[in-house]
Amino acid sequence: MTTPHSDTVDEPAELRAPARRPSVWRGQGAAVVAVSVGGAIGASARYGASLLWPTHTGGFPLTTFWVNVVGCFVIGAFMVVITEVWAAHRLVRPFFGTGVLGGFTTFSTYAVDIQRLVDTGHPRTALAYLAATLVAALAAVWLAVTAARRVLAWRRRR
Repeated sequence: MTTPHSDTVDEPAELRAPARRPSVWRGQGAAVVAVSVGGAIGASARYGASLLWPTHTGGFPLTTFWVNVVGCFVIGAFMVVITEVWAAHRLVRPFFGTGVLGGFTTFSTYAVDIQRLVDTGHPRTALAYLAATLVAALAAVWLAVTAARRVLAWRRRR
């Protein structure tokens, strides 16, 4: 008895070429560029604010505090607008939300400011700054979301 002959021959697995996997960057490249460009813009704005309003050694870091509070307020309003009102382009959120506002708000500098205050003998100021930033940033997001939704509801009724 003979076995039927086939024109296709199965190669052993070690001789087959590996299947090509799609690149991680395929489809992600535009978002990475959007976040990078937005981040550069936001970080530059934050740096500009620190040059305009420098913080004195041992003093309450008002510039970083207000940058973070304003950034949190803007992100709250922005998220309401792009999720409830405007069908934004797919790169708007990475560019503005993650990039510009992520680069503008600076929670890493917030942590460094706290450490500097402690290291220079101002632990009470550090603790006040830690708590005030947390409370103010969360309140800013809540206030922005609430205000944006109320304005939208008011505009719909008109």
